[in-house]
Amino acid sequence: MAFGGGTGMAALLAGLKLYTPNITAVVTVTDNGGSSGRLRNDFDMAAPGDLRNCLIALADVDPLMAQVFQYRFQEAEFKGHCFGNLFITVLARVVGDFEESIRALNRLLRVRGKVIPATSSKVSLVAHHPDGSKSTGEVQITKSGKPIATIELRPSPVPLSQEIREAIEAADLFLFGPGSLFTSVVPNLLIDGIVDAIKQAKRPRVYVGNIMTQPGETDGFRLSDHLRALRRHVGADFPDWVIAHNGEVPPQVLEKYAREGAEPVILDLAGDGEFDGIRLVTRDFLGRGDAARHDPACLARAIYDELLEPISRGVPPARTLLEGRAR
Repeated sequence: MAFGGGTGMAALLAGLKLYTPNITAVVTVTDNGGSSGRLRNDFDMAAPGDLRNCLIALADVDPLMAQVFQYRFQEAEFKGHCFGNLFITVLARVVGDFEESIRALNRLLRVRGKVIPATSSKVSLVAHHPDGSKSTGEVQITKSGKPIATIELRPSPVPLSQEIREAIEAADLFLFGPGSLFTSVVPNLLIDGIVDAIKQAKRPRVYVGNIMTQPGETDGFRLSDHLRALRRHVGADFPDWVIAHNGEVPPQVLEKYAREGAEPVILDLAGDGEFDGIRLVTRDFLGRGDAARHDPACLARAIYDELLEPISRGVPPARTLLEGRAR
């Protein structure tokens, strides 16, 4: 079971479907920028964009259909809108319910597994900054340029749906990330009762670390800073596992990201005892191209080798502790 949003979540799902059809993705719906933000405001609905990406990542359809669903208009009144976002909006109005429209799309796109919106309500993210100020909305949070202390959902509380609760009870493990820490990973964990439900399931909780920092959100963050931020929101015993990139990033890619204010996330968990007991898996996860993103197949393979395959055999996953070796 995976929690998150954005391109990182979609890449993870695209890789996982090579190994198992039993995937449930709980996807953030708080994006207030671009096509999703416009539709969110115009139709008073949850943001569809991250859902669209995850649905297509798990879809079993002709590649042309996937291309059509991801098509973005470049002209006229539809400029900037993605066809898939418009389709979700229309479908929600036809069936009369946002959650039901996503269930219908799971069927129409023959999704391998299930994609579920974190909530069907129109909710916003509010960031609390160390100086006492606040920023509301994903776009505004990133543009504020201020460090983030905590994130909350408004209006609150956001109830945990029965569909998500049942999926948690049936899950073999829980994956968080990769993706924007404060605007993709943390928001799902703020749903009322979800952290307790995950804890009660007693399954491995796995955080997939980002390869690069995100300007305006995790500036200067090392891997340990990401974990501390997660723990501020969900408790001190989170997570059980960390999967992190350990490899070189090509100079031309580093230069590109440096111009945007991003840098590699430094792997720094071992040494001070703060994170003792966490199982650590490190590999070179960098994909090809000029973007510092995880290779979907490589990431999924690591998850399969270290977690899914042992679980399928009824064997507890190996305990590769921080003070021991990392693979």
